Amino acid sequence: MPAQKSLRSGGERKAALAPETQDRRRRDTRAQILDVAENLVQTRGFNGFSYADVAAQVGVTTASLHYHFPGKNRLGEALIERWTSRHMSALAAIETKHATAPARLAAYADLYSGVSRGKRLGLCGMLAAEHQTLPPRMRELVAAFLTANQDWLERVLDAGRDDSGLAFEGSAREAALVILAGIQGASLVARPHRDADCFRTVARSLLAAVAREPQRRVKNRS
Repeated sequence: MPAQKSLRSGGERKAALAPETQDRRRRDTRAQILDVAENLVQTRGFNGFSYADVAAQVGVTTASLHYHFPGKNRLGEALIERWTSRHMSALAAIETKHATAPARLAAYADLYSGVSRGKRLGLCGMLAAEHQTLPPRMRELVAAFLTANQDWLERVLDAGRDDSGLAFEGSAREAALVILAGIQGASLVARPHRDADCFRTVARSLLAAVAREPQRRVKNRS
């Protein structure tokens, strides 16, 4: 009887831990699914992979994928939400680490340079190229990501011009759009050549354009 009681107590303890263990496993599996799907989007595009591709790489069934993400659309939304959260945290870290606008802009470009070295595109940059074929909610999330980036760049540029660290023609909003579009475009151009130096060359030129004094217009006195 004591032995049976001991076994029963051990079973009860195991049963009590089971839900917690299951929750951890579910979180781990969900994270693995997102990691694999993120890489597939960055290398193939959202329309270039299926649930079967994700399941094969994660080592689960497609039924398990549907348990975590009922449809591919929801998986796509979760990918953008996670990517945006990480990216905005990185921007906050840049502001904490770097005091000047030129340094913050350089660090911003480095975020994309790292992706280019990995022979991939930024998640939302790749999805923006597929905009017309994405579900409405995913389109909204991609647009919100790009707008948040332009907003951040605008604040940095505004502060830099006020502190005399930057000089550029036009509004900070327009300059922010030029930098955002230039960096996203540089990623696209560099990818077929598998040349991270191509991206860095474009990024340096973009940042140099706002870091130097604009040319003064010479009035015609004749």
